[in-house]
Amino acid sequence: MVTARAPVRIDLAGGWSDAPPFCEQVGGDVVNIAINHYAHAKLETDESGKLSVSYSCDIPMGSGLGTSGAINVALMAVINGAENSEELAFQFEKLLGNTGGRQDQWASRFGGMQHLKFIGKEVERVHLVPPPSFNRWLEKHLILADTGIRHSSGELHDSVWSRYEEVLPHLMSIRQTGRDMASAVQRDDRFNLCEAMKAYTAAVGMLDPKLNEPYQILEGMSDVLAWKGMGAAAGGFVGIISRNPDATKEAIPWEILDWQIDADGLVLSQE
Repeated sequence: MVTARAPVRIDLAGGWSDAPPFCEQVGGDVVNIAINHYAHAKLETDESGKLSVSYSCDIPMGSGLGTSGAINVALMAVINGAENSEELAFQFEKLLGNTGGRQDQWASRFGGMQHLKFIGKEVERVHLVPPPSFNRWLEKHLILADTGIRHSSGELHDSVWSRYEEVLPHLMSIRQTGRDMASAVQRDDRFNLCEAMKAYTAAVGMLDPKLNEPYQILEGMSDVLAWKGMGAAAGGFVGIISRNPDATKEAIPWEILDWQIDADGLVLSQE
């Protein structure tokens, strides 16, 4: 029996810029973090030699945390091994009609906190290593809350890419937030981390105001320093940076997901 475990992720800034055609024509920059909630896959062989593959995920589909990417990395790994499982997972999702990018699969495969640079069809990984105190601060002050609204990221992407020329300036702004976020994280610059997240959220609202609609309650909360819809937004989970996390958790109507950074990425084992 072969088993695999692959983490889901949160994205701090730059999402959308990892997807074609933008990443192929311009290039993209995303900062994301693998977290300690997982997709699981298992490949078994019975006594007659027949194979069976099964999978599950700790997080619901349509949550904005990259669940399909994590599931497919785990599936590709139990079938074909860990090497290149991230690209195989992306290509498999592409065959199924997903028009998203590569950030989810790379987060699941490699874990940790990454600045991912998308250049054509290539991905360059920069592992971000801020001080441990930054990681502790982020785990305490970044709240993950589930709005309960599920969506298809592929459908959300389709609605934006059909207006590519119109939204291109906003995609350029989104890419810049990924670069700014990477710089802030690496320098332990918490003020500019919040500024980059706010700039990202504003740019996403320019792609389509509906993407940010589920989270508007946060605009009136004085303790909230910044927020963004996870993944393609429009529901699912929202990340909220708060100066007073306990008070914010009490004030919002959504279920809270406790989380920590996953440094391992894909874990493959054989029994």
